[in-house]
Amino acid sequence: MNVINKIPGPILVFMGACCLSFGGLIVKSFEGSTLWQILFWRSLFFSLTVLLFLVITYKKKLFKAFYDSGLPGLFGGVILSFGFCGYVFAMYNTTVANTNFIISTQILFLAIFGYLFLKETISSITLASIILAITGVLLMVGNSLSPGEMSGNLAAFSMPITFAVLIIIVRKFPTVDMVPAQFIAGVSSCFIGFLLSEKLMISSHDIFLGFTAGFFQVGFGFIFITMGARSTPSAMVGIIMLSESVLGPMWAFLFAAERPSLFTLIGGGVILFAVLLQFYSLLFSNKKEKIIN
Repeated sequence: MNVINKIPGPILVFMGACCLSFGGLIVKSFEGSTLWQILFWRSLFFSLTVLLFLVITYKKKLFKAFYDSGLPGLFGGVILSFGFCGYVFAMYNTTVANTNFIISTQILFLAIFGYLFLKETISSITLASIILAITGVLLMVGNSLSPGEMSGNLAAFSMPITFAVLIIIVRKFPTVDMVPAQFIAGVSSCFIGFLLSEKLMISSHDIFLGFTAGFFQVGFGFIFITMGARSTPSAMVGIIMLSESVLGPMWAFLFAAERPSLFTLIGGGVILFAVLLQFYSLLFSNKKEKIIN
């Protein structure tokens, strides 16, 4: 915990985005499992991962950690569980391109919510980065967008909205540890998967993928993001999170032999430039503060 706390917030968010970027590759690798079975096993291992992290961090003060997270933690956890369910539902009921594009709108929700609820101003560099990032996303998935299933498209919006709400709560209450909220989200979505699955048992191959998704992808992914967002402006979180869109196709190329299109490469380069521009603005502002002090 102390080691993680020493890592700068934007770097933690980027580490979380790297973990989440394996989501598409993992979901495509499941063999025969229904969406609700995937939700159950992924959420089960996610919950156990977060619980293990909390036990190691708080030891005998575990229950106090949940109590101290209070209503913000409870509300954030329940809200995020809807996002988890919506993501899995969308992956099976609309195109991958539609899902990825809709999730990328989190950058707009974070900027808007940050301004409305936290009075966070958006610098000219951040605004330019947002425009660049959205342009990059459109280049990456523009040719693949389709009407899709309306239910899947609407479900996909649950992820960027609930994620933005969670980050705003983290920013609003920076002294409150919101990692317990991750456990609540995991247990809630696991329960929903349990209720909607006709049977829980799946192949050992898919159970391993559920473990990989729950432990590594969303487990450490959301732990890093939740902790990093405490000290990172909301709009910057959204921009850095779009690095997930760049890394996802790269993993698909390396591990699944999916060759990215020219537009995917160009769009990914534009998004990467927007992310690097944000890190540059962060370094520039830190140097400016040191000079003033």
